[in-house]
Amino acid sequence: MDTKAGLRRRLRNARREHVAALPDVTKALLFRRPPSSVLELVPEGATIGFYHPLPTEAPTGGYARFFSEAGHRIALPRFCDAQASMHFAEWADPWGDTDLDVGPFGALQPSGDAESVVPDVIFVPLVGFTESGARLGQGGGHYDRWLESNAGALPIGLAWDVQRVDMLPLEPHDRLLAAVVTPTRLYGPFERHDA
Repeated sequence: MDTKAGLRRRLRNARREHVAALPDVTKALLFRRPPSSVLELVPEGATIGFYHPLPTEAPTGGYARFFSEAGHRIALPRFCDAQASMHFAEWADPWGDTDLDVGPFGALQPSGDAESVVPDVIFVPLVGFTESGARLGQGGGHYDRWLESNAGALPIGLAWDVQRVDMLPLEPHDRLLAAVVTPTRLYGPFERHDA
């Protein structure tokens, strides 16, 4: 099996090539509304965390707008600086991003005056995943540390189908996802053993 670093390189290349080959009209239609099985995982009134995607990551805007219209509070990760731990703050405008600033890693994040919140459910970015809910992240460990400190939060992955692998090298801190959504399939929901 590849090392995590080797897998990240290979999967990032595959993801980049996959997204580059998708017609814009197809990209616009994907990840618009969560599948009903995912909706059943989200408690009424839950605060929901998202990530603001890089160009090759699975988009989150459609889901964020859907849940916002359904009355859920929406949040994004925020970093005070590059050494700070990740926390979440309210994302009030998933239609226009008017309340976001560029964070220390180049991603958009809620402005400094946005209220800090703790999501009940988070849609997490990933580089790779398995059919059983294992996740390979970007490598910074931000989500792993946040999930360890917020064990009650329900993590759900969003990914392209090309990101699925048969196995991942797991470490004790790696937390399984509750489900993974791709454009063609829902993996899970998986039984939780870590909450």
